Amino acid sequence: MTYPPPYPYPPAPAPDRRRWWQHPALIIPLLVILPPVGIVLVWTSRWKSAPKILSTLVAGAWMIAPFLGDPPEKTGADAKPKAAAVAPAAPSASPAPSPSGPPDFVGKNLKDAQSAAQTAGFHSISHDAGPGDSGQWSDGNWKVCFQVLADKPVGKQPTIDFAVTRNEWPCPAKDGDPIPYPKMPKVVGQDYAKAQETLKPLGLQKIEPQSAYTDVTLPGDPASWTVCFQEPEEGKEVQYPKTTTAYLSLTAPGTDCPAAKYTKLHPDPTRPPAGDDDDDDGSGGSSSTGGSSGSGGSGGSAGTITPGAFCSNSGSTGVSQKGLVYTCRDRHWRR
Repeated sequence: MTYPPPYPYPPAPAPDRRRWWQHPALIIPLLVILPPVGIVLVWTSRWKSAPKILSTLVAGAWMIAPFLGDPPEKTGADAKPKAAAVAPAAPSASPAPSPSGPPDFVGKNLKDAQSAAQTAGFHSISHDAGPGDSGQWSDGNWKVCFQVLADKPVGKQPTIDFAVTRNEWPCPAKDGDPIPYPKMPKVVGQDYAKAQETLKPLGLQKIEPQSAYTDVTLPGDPASWTVCFQEPEEGKEVQYPKTTTAYLSLTAPGTDCPAAKYTKLHPDPTRPPAGDDDDDDGSGGSSSTGGSSGSGGSGGSAGTITPGAFCSNSGSTGVSQKGLVYTCRDRHWRR
């Protein structure tokens, strides 16, 4: 008897694989970070019912806990700082100056005045106090002559407008008037020591002494010498004393001043015009030539001289080109 072949066994079912979103390593962090997403993934997972219910309750409580508490009440300590923060804002926002006005900076150096004004709560600007429009490129070289509160403040601070002039200049009578520059005083006729004291208030760069005679040398200390000429001249305005030198021409005590500058006290001997000697001595020239020559040869000590010229040794004799003998009298060669 033939039996039919056995019925084959059915194939084993394929294992049910878990999806990536069903993995506990993903679900548990999401229950803490994003509870709604974590709860959804819990119920799609293969967890048993008890863990699903427990994790849902815990995650739900974690999610709504921040909304269940009452907001903290504001304490008095928290309110005070806010009130204090608002209070200082009121005076700082007002550009109006204090009732007493800004400090007085007239006469101060501009740079120092600007710094002090800033410390006192004022902004500052400056302009030329004279009729010009010079800019204050180096504030330390200027001083304050006048000050007013500017009509248009800079920013929220009250602003002081300084009218200034250079440190070495005097202030004008009022803002915008001409500068009364110092004028050169008269020192001619004074001795050098007194002239220095007279010029000292001008603040000149230098006072330079020089001899009024070109052939006379100044001593080491010419304090007692007299001023004959001055440069700058009397009455001339001195706008820039720091770069101005006063030149004083001096003579020794007891010596007269020259009539003009660049003069010699002892001029060189000058030859008279041709023919002057001939006119003076022509009447006896032919008859006395021989005798005069002999006299010149025996008694002459100065050699050939020019009649009428300057001589230094009184009583000495000399012979002219004509052979006439001349004697030094009153510092000139005379017959």
